[in-house]
This record gives sequence, C-alpha cells and structure tokens, in this order.
Amino acid sequence: MPDDFDLDRFIRKVPDFPQKGILFYDITSVLGRPEAFRYCVGAMADRYRDRGIDAVAAIEARGFLFAAPFAERLGIPLILIRKKGKLPGTTLSKKYQLEYGMAEVEVHTADVKPGARVLLTDDLVATGGTLRAARELLVECGASIPEIFGVIGLPFLGYEAVLAPTPVHTLIQYHSE
Repeated sequence: MPDDFDLDRFIRKVPDFPQKGILFYDITSVLGRPEAFRYCVGAMADRYRDRGIDAVAAIEARGFLFAAPFAERLGIPLILIRKKGKLPGTTLSKKYQLEYGMAEVEVHTADVKPGARVLLTDDLVATGGTLRAARELLVECGASIPEIFGVIGLPFLGYEAVLAPTPVHTLIQYHSE
C-alpha cells in the first residue's frame, strides 16, 4: 500500500456530535470511497499477513466492516464481538464502564480457539473501554492478543494506558479535539 496515502482527507469531521464540544471522526466517509476503504483493508493485510495471526476479532458494528474483508483476504476466521443478547448459543460476556453507565459485550465461546493468536480490531480507538472488555473475553477463552488495530486512533483520550500492555496500531491518529 502507498505510504503517502492521505487517509485524513477521507475522514469527515463533525463538530458538536453527538453532543456539544465533541468532534466526531466519521468513518462512514471512508466506506463511501472505494479507494480509501481499499487502502485501509490493504494496509491491514500488509501489516499482519506474515505475523502469525490465526483469527481476527471485531467490535460491533463498524469494526466488522474492516475485519471481514481482512479475514477473507488472509483466509482466517472472523470472530464477532457483539452487544449482550445478540448472539445465540453459548457465550461469554463482559461488562465495562461507559462515560454514563455500563455496557456489556459477548462472544461465542466456540469461535475462539484456545492458543489462537487473535488480532482485535475496531474502526476507531477512543477511550479503549470496549476493546479492553473484548480483549478480556478473548483471553478468558484462551486466545492471546498480540496487537489491537484501529483505522483511527484518538490517543489524547488515553487508550494506550487502558489497553496496556497490548500494543495498539492505527492507520491515522488525531491528537486533540
């Protein structure tokens, strides 16, 4: 993939969404531009192709959009991390703190193979709370998480400390609102 691709020009910035004072980084504008979407999936594949990744786990819902073509391209399984109550069958769930309240994610236990090296991914890495809960689920199922991947990273929100010691790689970072 080209090192000089300007992903920033494809990311829509929406001020005061979802509330006043927040600058929202909208990944849907990347999805609407095939060259930007192709760049993101290609950059993922280039980075992880020879790193011994056995599966990719993605956070609902936009994480699925990047992880699915990546999994197909590498010929590896896709593991879905969903909101509580969305998966049939035997699941493991984990609660985590939101800014205003609690949420819960879950995974099918049969989808995570003990000993598997699983790349955990989402479209945007902000505070890291959802990704930390997902990582804990995968580890409880016996997987190891060598790295977390996001298209967009907002390190000013402190995700590196929340997700330590797991390294986080993003294609683009924004350093302030």
